[in-house]
Amino acid sequence: MHPHPVTEKFCMKLYFKIYKPYGMLSQFTPEGNNKSLADLDYAFPRDVYPVGRLDADSEGLLILTNDTRVNSLLLDPTRKHLRTYLVQVEGNFSTEAAMKLESGVTISVAGKKYITKPCKVRRLTHIPDLPDRNPPVRYRKTVSDSWIEISLAEGKNRQVRKMTAACGFPTLRLVRIKIEELSLESMQPCEVKQIPASDFFKKTKIHA
Repeated sequence: MHPHPVTEKFCMKLYFKIYKPYGMLSQFTPEGNNKSLADLDYAFPRDVYPVGRLDADSEGLLILTNDTRVNSLLLDPTRKHLRTYLVQVEGNFSTEAAMKLESGVTISVAGKKYITKPCKVRRLTHIPDLPDRNPPVRYRKTVSDSWIEISLAEGKNRQVRKMTAACGFPTLRLVRIKIEELSLESMQPCEVKQIPASDFFKKTKIHA
C-alpha cells in the first residue's frame, strides 16, 4: 500500500531525500515486522518510489522520486557515482585494513567471488555526530570499536559490510551520508526533505 495520496499532477518531476532509520525497509510495501516508507509522516505522491535501497539494518540517505530516468542515471555502475558511508566496525581498525579496502577485497556476490573496485577509506579520529540509533548497537565490552569513512562507486548487495568483514572488522553500524554531493546534512531519522530539481541534479552530478 502506498501512503496518503495527494493531488499533485503526476507529470511533475519531484525529488526527495530521507533519513532512513534503522529497521525500516526501502520500500512502501510492509513486510514482516519491519516498518516501511509508508510509515513516514509524509504524504508522498503515489508515483514516487525509492532509487536504490538501503538494507533494513543500515541507515541514512535514501532518494525518492517519480523521475524514472534517475534509476539508470544514478545507479549505472559505468557512471561511477560516489556513495559515502560512516561505518562503525568492531576492533581497532588498522592502516593495513584501510589499504586492503582501498585496493579491493574479495567478497561473495550471488554466490560467486567478486573483487571490489578501488575506493577511498579513512579512519576517523573522533566519533561522528550522528543521531542515536534505535535500538542501540550491542557492544562486546572486551572488544574495542572504530569509525571509518568509506566512499565507493558501486553498490553490490551488503557490499560495505562484506568488505569490512573480509578485512577482519565486522560492521556494527552503517550510515550512508552522501550520494555524490547530496548529503544528509543535519537531518534526523525519518525526516523528509523535498529537493528542487536544479539542486538535485547539481549535487548528484546527474546530467539529465
